[in-house]
Amino acid sequence: MSVNEKIRKIREAKDWSQEQMAEKLDMSLNGYAKIERGESKIYLDKLEQIAQVFDIDVIELMQSDGKNICFQIESPLGSVYQGGGETQMLIEIERLKLELSHSREKESLLTKMLEQKDSEIRALKDLLKMVMPE
Repeated sequence: MSVNEKIRKIREAKDWSQEQMAEKLDMSLNGYAKIERGESKIYLDKLEQIAQVFDIDVIELMQSDGKNICFQIESPLGSVYQGGGETQMLIEIERLKLELSHSREKESLLTKMLEQKDSEIRALKDLLKMVMPE
């Protein structure tokens, strides 16, 4: 069963209308109906919101009879990731991307600091030559 079908089945089991779900999710009826019909992408944040409305764990929505489901998650850095249905894997990818970004920033800062140190050493050597000629 696909995620959109599972969402529809759970909503129907709770005897809620699409209008009620759209209201609970603070979205338009048409937007919510597209989710149930599988016509729009469901990003993780929306999936988490739906799970919260249903009072279930988001993993329950993502599990699909042993098959993997592909989700797209927008990172704060603007890249898009794709992964299987495991939330932990997606979170780990986001964490590693952020860590890599910080590592690159640190590397850049260290490079600048080393260049500044080398410049100061050259200046000190030049000053020393002026004070103590050979």
